[in-house]
Order: sequence, then structure tokens, then C-alpha cells
Amino acid sequence: MGVRVRSPAHRYSQQGKPSYINLLITELVWILGYKSIGQRAEKLGAVDVIVGADTKKLPSYEQPPVTEMVCSVLFKSIEGLLSPHIGLLWQRFQPEYPFCDDAAPITPRIETFGEQDIEPEPMVELSEIPPLPRVLLISNDGTRIIQIQGDRFVHNWRKISPESEYPTYGSLIKGFQEHLSKFDAFLAEAELTQVQPLQYELTYVNQIPQGDAWSTLEDIGKVFRDFPWKANPQRFLSHPQSISWASVFELPDRLGRLHTSVKYELVNNHPTLLFVLTVRGIGSYTSLEALQNWFDIGHEWIVYAFADLTDEEIQTKIWKRRG
Repeated sequence: MGVRVRSPAHRYSQQGKPSYINLLITELVWILGYKSIGQRAEKLGAVDVIVGADTKKLPSYEQPPVTEMVCSVLFKSIEGLLSPHIGLLWQRFQPEYPFCDDAAPITPRIETFGEQDIEPEPMVELSEIPPLPRVLLISNDGTRIIQIQGDRFVHNWRKISPESEYPTYGSLIKGFQEHLSKFDAFLAEAELTQVQPLQYELTYVNQIPQGDAWSTLEDIGKVFRDFPWKANPQRFLSHPQSISWASVFELPDRLGRLHTSVKYELVNNHPTLLFVLTVRGIGSYTSLEALQNWFDIGHEWIVYAFADLTDEEIQTKIWKRRG
């Protein structure tokens, strides 16, 4: 579906004649903002977008339930990348990331698009060489982590205490890009293959503890308005012990997919609804220069999906929604 991006001059032509100087200033603002806002509106599938000073801001929250945010890029496996390289690389991230750990590599899941390929299959590579472990570089306060493996670079923030405040998407994506650039420069200096993106991934993890928003699992409709549980003592299945739900939505122009899930878990022995939103894909944004454009679109989809799937009263009263 096409998109019509109308300038303020077009809007004024239908509303009356403003002063000439005001029209010039307004048109200049529109031109400067067109590339970032207009193109993004087209990618989001808008039908008729008016671009100007009245462009709405994304919803935000004073007390969001987010406990983790993860930015990731999957790329062609880098041949010759060894553990000693990671040791040298770690030195470049100190003293900001003074702690180190390792874990099993993350198995890639590639979003593909076709009539019969809705759920992506894990991508497996066979090799006689044991895979490089996933190395975790951890910040002083433990809230930020850089994760590196042979085919993936990850930067994430996590809430480790009630005092840990979500630092906003803008600061996190900036840190992700800076760290990824440092990693890519290191690969060039080591005469290794540089990052060639295959897929991007953005994830938000939200924890909604039992309390003000919900008391029993029958209350799930008070939090997620599309999924009310019709409790009735006369029903054969009247009281669920656990709940697990997942949905998938496709982004326009095959940019990727939004995966959403809700499940019941015990977090620190406290009943909690775990609400996870992940956007995964790449579309035509296959260069590192275009990386932030894709992440900005993914972030918008997650923010609007969060607002769309959760109850407005909970957003306002408990999470203190703004905008």
C-alpha cells in the first residue's frame, strides 16, 4: 500500500494563506525532518501521514514494568575469531566492563518469508572446530552486558534492583552502536572479516508482579484486555494453575516479525506475569549504516504493541503513562 506524505505547505493550501516567511520556515522544517520521519512512516505502513510539528511522540511511562532490553545483530560467522581475540577485545571495553563470564552460544533463528514458512527454523552450522563460547562482558553495577560470539553481538540492560531505572531506548541504542563499532574496528585491525548483518533483534522483557494489577490468573483480562478468562465455578476448567500465550505479527515490507508472549512464572518466589516483546528481521536495512533505522522502527512497534495489548487503566494508574 502506498504512502502519501504531505508537507505543511500542502496542508496550508487547503486551510488558507499564511504569511510568506512562516510558510518558508515551516517548509524548511518539514524538508529537514522528511527523511527520518517520512520514510519511517512509509515503512510502518501508514496510508496518509501528515508530517510536521504535530507529529505525536511515542507513549512513555514513569514506572514501566520493563526489566530487560536487548539489542542484537546476527552476522555471517567470522572465521578465525578465537578466544585470544576476545581477550584482547575485552581490554578495549575496560574499565567500563571489568567483569567477564561465558555461556553457551545462542542458536540463531532466522525470520524468512514465504507461503509456508511462518515459524522460522533454527539455523545450525556444522564444523569440526568447537564453537566459540558466548563471552559476557559485565559492567561495574551489573546492569549492562556486552555479549560476543562467533556470529552475534549483543548489548543489553537489565534491572537488578528496585533502584535500577530504565535508561531509555535512546541511550541504550547509542551504546549498542558505539560498542558494535568498536568491535567492528577491532576485527579490521585483526585482519578478520568485518560484520555483515544477517538479522537484527530487539527485545523488551516486562515483569508484572501479582499485586495492584492482578490478584489471580483469572484477572489476566485486567492486564491484557484481549485475553480475559471467563471464570465460572460451574465450568469444568474454572481455575487455571498457569497461563502461557504467544502471538506473532508481521511488519510491513517484510522488515521482520513482532513476537509477543505472556506466561506465568515465579520470580524470586513471587507470582509474576512475564510479558516479552521481540522484533526480529532486517528487510532492506542490511548495512551497519542503516542499522539504527531498523531498530527505530522495531522500537516503535514494540512501544505501540505494549500500549495496544495492555489495559489503559493499568497503564495510567500503575505505570504512570505519559502521552
